[in-house]
Amino acid sequence: MGAFKAYDIRGIFGKDFDLNDVYRMGFFLPGLLNTSKILVGRDVRVSSPDMFQFLCNGITDAGADVYDIGLATTPMVYFGTAQHNFDASVQITASHNPKEYNGLKISRTNALPVGYDSGLAELEKLVKNGSITKAANKGNVIPYDIKEEYINFLKKYVPDLSNMRISMDCSNGMACLLIKELLGQKPLYIFDELDGTFPNHEANPLVMANVQDLITHVLQHRSDVGVIFDGDADRVMFVDEKGQFISPDLMIAVLAHYFLKDKKENVLQDIRTSKAVGEYIEKMGSSMHMWRVGRAYAAVKLREIDGLFGGEYAGHYYFRDFFYSDSGIMACLIALDVFASMKKQGISVSGLIAKISAYVSTGEINFELEQKQQAMDAIRDYFLSQEKVVASYDFDGYRCDFKDWWFNVRPSNTEPYLRFIAEAKDPEKLKQAVEQVKRIIEKIKSQTF
Repeated sequence: MGAFKAYDIRGIFGKDFDLNDVYRMGFFLPGLLNTSKILVGRDVRVSSPDMFQFLCNGITDAGADVYDIGLATTPMVYFGTAQHNFDASVQITASHNPKEYNGLKISRTNALPVGYDSGLAELEKLVKNGSITKAANKGNVIPYDIKEEYINFLKKYVPDLSNMRISMDCSNGMACLLIKELLGQKPLYIFDELDGTFPNHEANPLVMANVQDLITHVLQHRSDVGVIFDGDADRVMFVDEKGQFISPDLMIAVLAHYFLKDKKENVLQDIRTSKAVGEYIEKMGSSMHMWRVGRAYAAVKLREIDGLFGGEYAGHYYFRDFFYSDSGIMACLIALDVFASMKKQGISVSGLIAKISAYVSTGEINFELEQKQQAMDAIRDYFLSQEKVVASYDFDGYRCDFKDWWFNVRPSNTEPYLRFIAEAKDPEKLKQAVEQVKRIIEKIKSQTF
């Protein structure tokens, strides 16, 4: 079974895991997380109803109760977990993956994530080898409607958008469940009907082919901004009025205009984030902290540093006021508030981004190879031998910052890929760095390095 990942359980339904596996996951969860009640939500994927049924069968056979919130965004499950003091919750979703995928996102007390090194590894062993003895007293499935409460929480962040024209792509995903109850008919929506077959495009906004419909819509309707959600609405990304995709890490600096007006706070970024973001936020008087990629690490780290908010290159944004968890819709509302305020000052979305962005980026490049550690070491050692390093980090692959450029090279946790990203003020410097990385990797792959 290859569905257990670093941050969640996810794979092709019927291939990487099946309904019997889901039943066993449910059965062992109450004991793993030491609880007699588990909050459960699900996305709209075709396989989600069957998965819900078998998950519930497992949980209740273990003697625990299921509190069923029905169709939900992933952040709605986080909200219910922390707000209502559950020690365990599950969202049935495969997030941004294609329609044939599904999975489980598991949280514990205070909506803290359960990752591979904080519980999933043990659960995997139990699913594979654990012995099942049904409880004498079977648990119950209890309907538990928190949708209106969650919408009322989000309404606190709904801005005045009377001066804005917004194109919004819901990707036929879970954002469709809530967004119109918050923004009404103000945005110009596309793909705003729930459909777990994702008939228009895959619900992954980091793949540019999936953003093309939004870009076209922004340009055709002369919108001030475009917004696109992923499948379970824990991520959101943006397009400016010129139809240019905004690198999600730069949005951390945009959110700073909402959060850091009159206060100095700790802010969190992942190791792939543009150097421009930290420079921008530090000019506002706050402190930027860097940490590992993924919710399993970010949500914990933000709490540890008591950060006000933070974000990732992949479009996750975390908030102290949301139990240190991520919410795509909350991030959307706050970003739109900033954009609307800037427009009143005569600053367009592209104009604001231009003030933030000071570097040219490669974007994240994937290299396929098995010898990931060898390649990472070789890349790091080469560049350290060429010029003086200003700062270096080794907690998620390697990041090395030099005077006028930086790079991060990190292994995929689940695939035979090495991920490389770099930024520089000089595009030619960036081009040379990428070419050198390609040469190093090719030598290793040919085993002549």
